Amino acid sequence: MSTFLYELGRWSFRHHTRVIVAWFVIVLVGAGAAAGLGDGTRNQFDIPGTEANDAFAGLARTFPELSGVTAYVVVAAPEGSSMTSATSRRLVEQTVERIDDVKGVGSATSPYDEMVRSIAISPDEKAAQVQVQLEGKLEDVTPRIKSDLQGTAEPLEKAGYDVAFGGDAFTNMGPRLSITEIIGVIVAFIVLYRMFRSLRTAVMPIATAVVGVLVTIELIWAATGFFTVSATAPLLALMIGLAVGIDYALFIVSRHRELLGDGVPAEESAARSVATAGSAVVFAGVTVMIALCGLAVARIPFLTIMGVAAAVSVVVAVAVALTLLPALLGRAGDSMRPSEKEKPPGGFSRRWVRLTMKYPAVAIAVVVVGLAVVSIPAKDLQLALPDNGSEPAGSPQRVSYDLVDKTFGPGFNGALLVTVDIITSNDPVGVVDDIEADLRRTPGVQAIGLATPNRTADTAVVQVIPTTGPSDERTAELVKRIRAQAPGWESEHKVDVAVTGLTAGGIDVSQRLKEALLPFGVLVVGLSVLLLMVVFRSILVPVKATLGFVLSTGASFGAVVAVFQWGWLGPLVHLDHPGPLVSFLPILLMAVLFGLSMDYEVFLMSRMKEEYVRSGDPDEAVVDGFVGSSRVVTAAAVIMLAVFAAFVPEGDANIKPVAFALAIGVFVDAFLVRMLFAPAVMKLAGRHAWTLPRFLDRKVPHVDVEGEGLHRRIELESWPRRGSTAAVSTAGLTLSTPEGTVYNDVSTELPPAHWLVVHGPSGSGKTALLLTVAGRMAYTEGRLRVDGHLLPQEARAVRARVSLAETRDVNELDDNLSVDQHIAERLSIRTFGLWVSRSRVTPVRRAMNRALSLAHEEAGLLYVELPGDRLVSELTRLERKTLGAVLGLVGSPAILVLDDADDLRATEDVALLWSALRHLLEGLDTALVTSLQSSSSAPPSSPDVHLLELDTRRTLDELRI
Repeated sequence: MSTFLYELGRWSFRHHTRVIVAWFVIVLVGAGAAAGLGDGTRNQFDIPGTEANDAFAGLARTFPELSGVTAYVVVAAPEGSSMTSATSRRLVEQTVERIDDVKGVGSATSPYDEMVRSIAISPDEKAAQVQVQLEGKLEDVTPRIKSDLQGTAEPLEKAGYDVAFGGDAFTNMGPRLSITEIIGVIVAFIVLYRMFRSLRTAVMPIATAVVGVLVTIELIWAATGFFTVSATAPLLALMIGLAVGIDYALFIVSRHRELLGDGVPAEESAARSVATAGSAVVFAGVTVMIALCGLAVARIPFLTIMGVAAAVSVVVAVAVALTLLPALLGRAGDSMRPSEKEKPPGGFSRRWVRLTMKYPAVAIAVVVVGLAVVSIPAKDLQLALPDNGSEPAGSPQRVSYDLVDKTFGPGFNGALLVTVDIITSNDPVGVVDDIEADLRRTPGVQAIGLATPNRTADTAVVQVIPTTGPSDERTAELVKRIRAQAPGWESEHKVDVAVTGLTAGGIDVSQRLKEALLPFGVLVVGLSVLLLMVVFRSILVPVKATLGFVLSTGASFGAVVAVFQWGWLGPLVHLDHPGPLVSFLPILLMAVLFGLSMDYEVFLMSRMKEEYVRSGDPDEAVVDGFVGSSRVVTAAAVIMLAVFAAFVPEGDANIKPVAFALAIGVFVDAFLVRMLFAPAVMKLAGRHAWTLPRFLDRKVPHVDVEGEGLHRRIELESWPRRGSTAAVSTAGLTLSTPEGTVYNDVSTELPPAHWLVVHGPSGSGKTALLLTVAGRMAYTEGRLRVDGHLLPQEARAVRARVSLAETRDVNELDDNLSVDQHIAERLSIRTFGLWVSRSRVTPVRRAMNRALSLAHEEAGLLYVELPGDRLVSELTRLERKTLGAVLGLVGSPAILVLDDADDLRATEDVALLWSALRHLLEGLDTALVTSLQSSSSAPPSSPDVHLLELDTRRTLDELRI
């Protein structure tokens, strides 16, 4: 991976104008897509398959007047008057008539209607509610409709009545930003400037992060035309995208300045920075994306889309950091080189880590015990979906919510709907009356509103007013009590009963989210162990990282419960009133914090691993790695902390606790877990921190996050010599397995268009060596460069340039296919086409026939041309071998590999094969690497033919001597 990123960084640096223009075009296209396709965010917190959701969907058919968008008007009488007076009644009735005339309103119910009077007028007769049913869906409620509705209350307001509009129609539909969010960016700029002492360098990470955020928001807004996206999703994506965008750019820019300070040319420095720090950025970004997409485990559509939207912000941030950032570095050139006056950092961090490693057990105990204490409030975690009661004080939604709470009671803000399927009942009215009576006696019920069958008498609805508000835990208990009574009603009256409504739906969402926490937590922890095991090839590092993540998460939960639920330090975060936390906070916090904690883990541990590989001293590796990365990790954490904290004071009510929890999590993870806990654990572990059991070491894939492949490429850049054009170069190439040595100490150099003939007895490793040269098999020691590419790190590029003729157990020909069918198949693979014309197949077959014909002619033998419909099973061994070579030459590879060239029936066939290969390769720059058992079967001696003997038994004997 580091090699690919090296080339990407170099290309972006050289073609900086193209890259910058391309991103500018992307921003413009994204803006057009958002404007043309976007349909706005919609807060639909529903879950298919839950009782409340399914019952509410059924109401759309049986009780359409109760299933649509609703609004209400709360009217409070002036001092000395009541809502039952003649004046109040006349004004309210006139308002109801005006509401009925508003375009988009289906119906308005007067509070004086006998059906609703008992719940529409407050017990003290000081307030009344007008229920309004709107047409269409929530997204159809335009600002014009809201404005027209509010205009109908003008006579009441002039007469001194307090009027407030609320309900679903007046729910906030879009994210809100305030000036305080800019504070996070300002803090980030200050930190970057203090770190780099350069205005251009400080602005660069912020500029790239802003570009990434713009593209992300444009993509999300365009997606609202196709998906239901909650209003929280864009704001969450903005917060995460801004934080990781600045941090990822910071890591790369910091490495670039470090290399520039060492005298590396700007272009090479940028390429190396993208390859090394960029590799860690890619891995860190992948961990965040996996965690965010893992929110789908909860099987909640709005949460899944929220996670995907946030993951998109990370994808864009990584793409910007790997392309636009090196392009900007290309524009800057040598101007970012640090001056000689800048002192090398590391004095304080070196003293800190040495002190920590001097008393590792104490450091571990302080972190674990301290964070365990901070986590204690998490046991009282309460969850609920946001409602208008969580809106900012003074907003229209909050005013109407508080007025209803004050004049009617908290339960009127969260009525429940109990649906009864009475189609099979002989006494529908009696059934409804019986269930209504039972509900009135149920603890937690304040009043019963509407209780009536629909027009077709197949469904009845009982409106239940709880004694507590919609986000109160006691309301959730009431829903459980009603659902517990449902089986009794179903048994007694033979009817199906369900509890639904927005409040019940929110309770179901919260319950589903609680149930998803454990499987999601297992997924996140499992991923952290596996991913870090792959990256660092260690057991201890992933276990330590996972424990640190658990400690950070526990502390975040404890802090957010203490502040937003218990009310501690509430004024500091401008908390209007404490209450349950938004339902998706725990699972979202775990996802984001997991990704961010892995960011710091990767950047810190990769530098320690790099130092350990270089020095072999585990203690010094921890010290030097900590000194080399702690300054950048600290700056990144401060920036991310500032970005998250800026969303707290005046942030969106749903985002505020999430941002606060993330800020606490980042602080704990970066400054306590990674800077104190991690080096202490690494000190105690010593060399064991960087080891894997042998059975795992063989199975775990190698991911070059530390840039080892790049360092090896730079180290061997002039090997075998600068400007070498050799097709194959090997030095001390050895392959060993637990069963023994396969081949040993192979050194050779093969120029382009030359032949390398490897010969040796059976079991000498000829096939393994050929597959190694072809990039299909790894080696254990030595050096290998094929067509200019170093192996194993550039194996993919080698596989694209080295072609295998038919090789046993690898790509054997199908006996049931004809010659032309095999050629067509190979051509279709090369061009990714589903159909290949005969005009393309015929020339390939003709080339094969021509080569065989000329070979036979030179030997004085007769040759009969091979037809295209001849089956492979009917071919001679010579013809089959030649067909394999012809297929391998499709696409003009740099090297053709042909195994067991002498396994033909007759000796003269071997000579014919060499002659045919000569004619096939004539005029091509393709080199041939082939194998034989006996050197007597080698092709005629020539300056272009190089023999290489393999005899493992002889070399092992020599080694024993």
